[in-house]
Amino acid sequence: MAHKIPGYGFKRDLERMLNAGQTRSIVLTGNIHDWFYRADDEADESSGGRYMLLLEYLVSRWNIQDLAQFALVVYELNGPIRVVNPEVAEQLRDAWVTMVSGYSPQELAIRKLAGEPVADRQSLARQFDDALHEALANPTSALEMLRQFCIISRAQHNGKPLFKKNLIILIEGADFLIPQGEIPRLSEADRKRVMICRDWFCDPEFMTGNDSVILLTESKMALNQEITRLPQLLEVKVPAPDLDHRRYFISWFKNHHPAGEGLKLWSSQTDLAELTAGLSIHALMQLLKLTAYTGQTLQPEDVVAKVQEFIQAQLGEEVVEFSRPSHTLKQVVGNTRLKAFLKDTFIPRLKKTGKAGISGAAVAGPLGAGKTFIFEAVAGELGFVVLVLKNLRSKWFGETDIIFERLRRVLEALGKALIFVDEADTQFGGLGGETHETERRLTGKIQSMMSDTKLRGKVIWLLMTARIDRLSPDLRRPGRAGDIIIPVLDPEGDDHDAFVRWVLGSVIKNPSNELVDQVADLTRGYSAAAFDAVRRELAAESDREQLDDEEIFNLIRNRLLPDIAKTRQIQYLQALLNCTHKQLLPSDIGDDVEAQREQWRAELETLGY
Repeated sequence: MAHKIPGYGFKRDLERMLNAGQTRSIVLTGNIHDWFYRADDEADESSGGRYMLLLEYLVSRWNIQDLAQFALVVYELNGPIRVVNPEVAEQLRDAWVTMVSGYSPQELAIRKLAGEPVADRQSLARQFDDALHEALANPTSALEMLRQFCIISRAQHNGKPLFKKNLIILIEGADFLIPQGEIPRLSEADRKRVMICRDWFCDPEFMTGNDSVILLTESKMALNQEITRLPQLLEVKVPAPDLDHRRYFISWFKNHHPAGEGLKLWSSQTDLAELTAGLSIHALMQLLKLTAYTGQTLQPEDVVAKVQEFIQAQLGEEVVEFSRPSHTLKQVVGNTRLKAFLKDTFIPRLKKTGKAGISGAAVAGPLGAGKTFIFEAVAGELGFVVLVLKNLRSKWFGETDIIFERLRRVLEALGKALIFVDEADTQFGGLGGETHETERRLTGKIQSMMSDTKLRGKVIWLLMTARIDRLSPDLRRPGRAGDIIIPVLDPEGDDHDAFVRWVLGSVIKNPSNELVDQVADLTRGYSAAAFDAVRRELAAESDREQLDDEEIFNLIRNRLLPDIAKTRQIQYLQALLNCTHKQLLPSDIGDDVEAQREQWRAELETLGY
């Protein structure tokens, strides 16, 4: 059965730019270290194709008869400058000899026979080869040599072009050649290479010519800003493999790879392809090879573990971790109205996509109200990937932008993901002039991702903060985290009694109503965290001896809350002011919400806020 091989959109975009002459300097970024499929017959999977690295893939696609007008030149870091076609390499050498000597190889031979004092062609050709050899150990010389190739390509002799083909120069590891950093702080060699590239790409004759340079790097931000700021440098992104590409690879592996016969799956190849969202082809190959070698049936939990391992390796353990909550909403004490909202409204909205999907939500409330525990329980109710964002910042210059680009690439590849951000007000800065440039860029990119309609319902940001007012207003607006802002408040009424019984239940199987009432009076104004502290203290005391009602009462009476009441009251009022759903506000506020908001603002002023 013939199968349509998925195409690569980035390749079409790249070729369109080159053919249109839109620019002559391009940076190819993203999933550049993966494997790509090349087949003789692009419409039939039985054509005997194979997977190869990106550089080899581009060379194999472009080094064909239909593209005879192009000459491919490849420079790999710690490798030689390689002219792909040997005949073209000889033509380029002849053009160099002509430009240096002022005579074509034929003219040199004739003049030498005539006894004229001209340079020997072989000697000049050796100089060309020596320059290529010097480039092997000197990246600066390599870049300058490549720039000279473009000059040769444009040069003429006796009114005719020295070199009759258009160059396509592929440069691998561009971020190591022209690294990010402030110019005064770069090494002399790095500064020299930045200057070469800037002069090269800004040369009017190069910009209006027919030769092209393609830089390969994972992130454009990894290149020096003197180059990335050039308007003529355009970017083409290589995305992570989508469902069709993963499914095709699994089929190819099963049918063509030597280990494919031993591959056993718990379900269909399509189910496996769907579950491997986020994996590169290389990582997927590792998973299938190991499974085929062991002879065991690949199980869903094995795939999930591989996806988590791969994503964490891509982003770093200090950036993200996968949430594996062991509790659900059943374990959440009190919060009756909130839990009803979460079950009936919030969780169903999280599961929707398209127009019904949401970009994000924010959770506000005073310190110790139980925000993290409750929404970890929400994560436990969900059936898709939950990533806990720990820190996107890096101490290294430019690294924050690269980390974000990796995160975005991973998120776009995942079918559905919830980004859980605790202490969000410290994770994301503002956009004002007093904010550091890196903070502004990071916040701006997060906001842009939240507003991306293609990701709505696929990538959902859940921002947790006790200081909702410190979260950028741009993040709090509808269409971003302001789609739903949920206040988590201290327990009152029946919810408060539920917490009291939960605390006492840890040391007494059936506490008396009298003790419940006494403890309820003692704990007015307690937060969920304060109740948990009491429960743990009672548990510690009960390990030593059996506690009676009076001892329990005395232990609780002797506890004092820390002096953070004013801070918590400010946070409580800010949570109420930013709440987006009336049903989540206290039940006693009445119908005139705006009048109540004015009272809360007045109270904040009274508190000096």
